[in-house]
Amino acid sequence: MAEATVRGVTLNYEVFGDSGPWVAFTPGSRRPYGELAPLSREIAQNGYRVLLHDRRNCGASEVKIEDSGSEHEIWADDLHALCLHLGAQQVYVGGSSAGARLAILFALRHPEAARGLLLWRVTGGQHAATRLAHEYYGAFMELAKTGDMPAVCASDHFAECIRARPANRDNLMAMDPEDFIRIMDGWRANFLAAADLPIVGATEEQLRGLTMPACLIAGNDKVHTPATARKAAGLLADSELHDDVVEKRSDDNLLDKWDQKEWRDAEARIADIFLDFMKRAEARRTA
Repeated sequence: MAEATVRGVTLNYEVFGDSGPWVAFTPGSRRPYGELAPLSREIAQNGYRVLLHDRRNCGASEVKIEDSGSEHEIWADDLHALCLHLGAQQVYVGGSSAGARLAILFALRHPEAARGLLLWRVTGGQHAATRLAHEYYGAFMELAKTGDMPAVCASDHFAECIRARPANRDNLMAMDPEDFIRIMDGWRANFLAAADLPIVGATEEQLRGLTMPACLIAGNDKVHTPATARKAAGLLADSELHDDVVEKRSDDNLLDKWDQKEWRDAEARIADIFLDFMKRAEARRTA
């Protein structure tokens, strides 16, 4: 593990592999990057350099809540700055759920740096937007309203951030609760506004404008619906969709929550899909 300060925030990161094209993966929700280490090692062993990092306000990175765009826009710009810091001018950028949203925003905001997209469990729909907006933002707003910043620090998520980096408590306690609530409310409004978009994070026009190759693996739950993956794949100019990596379910028989074990068990297949996709993409680049 290592640290770098970019855009005024210190990020915890790790690189697997020492040569080859760069890949950057990000997990879902606000989880630390460790869950993606096995997949990253497999990719790296086949000739790639894989960057994992804890996003700001996640894991062992610095908590720094700022009013400078949506949370996912901030994360995308942070990752771009971290890539440049490491000399990764172009990367295959990807991730799961929130990590997929980050990857798409990275490609929209920094298209020259996106070599390709590696996406799984893409998020979309009213159910996903409403549920996740509360989980990511509304719940923390309620804590700040009733217990100020000590209550926020005591929440499961931020308590873990503080255990990983004790100075994060000072950063949170230094915030005015009203500022914290205002920023979280802005992030929540941005998320809720995406309920009617093809996927959370991008409009149809924006997706149609992305020209880099994209590989999508469909989910099978109510937040990461197969319909969302199909829609995104149909809008991206150069994409392929894999909808049989986990159990295929009809749109009216989706899991309430994603099955973490099912996805862990599918990691070897995911690695094979991404490796084959990147091999073909690299061959096209050099042809």
